Amino acid sequence: MELNEHNKQEYPPMHTTEHILNQTMVRMFGCARSRNTHIERKKSKADYFLSQAPTDEQVQAIEEKVNEIIGCNLPVSEEFLPISEAAWIVDLSKLPDNVSETLRVVRVGNYDVCACIGSHVRNTSEIGRFEIISHDFADGRWRVRFKLRNS
Repeated sequence: MELNEHNKQEYPPMHTTEHILNQTMVRMFGCARSRNTHIERKKSKADYFLSQAPTDEQVQAIEEKVNEIIGCNLPVSEEFLPISEAAWIVDLSKLPDNVSETLRVVRVGNYDVCACIGSHVRNTSEIGRFEIISHDFADGRWRVRFKLRNS
């Protein structure tokens, strides 16, 4: 089985949190997953395209929901699927043109599923506490900066 190479090494707890944040944003706002993220150990950022800025209450609700999912101690698993099969369960629009015929599909319990070649924890209990440290909204783009604290 041949997979695409991965050009960076993410911090697994933060990268897994990105999956949870993406799914939370999709569910709460009906937006697409972030297409512009910068995932680092100390702090990370993600951009979402929204019709208006989230209210302070909504930002708090995002943080609470992500922490609720982390606190569920969900298993994080992977499976390898032919791209034709994966297309039925994940969004393939972010994949590069030269994608391999086999995709690695990552699941965070029954909360999130996506094609991903990054590094992840085995269980959300390994993540810690998610904290939104700042956010801004301009021209339909909401940028959120976040970090993890050891619980």
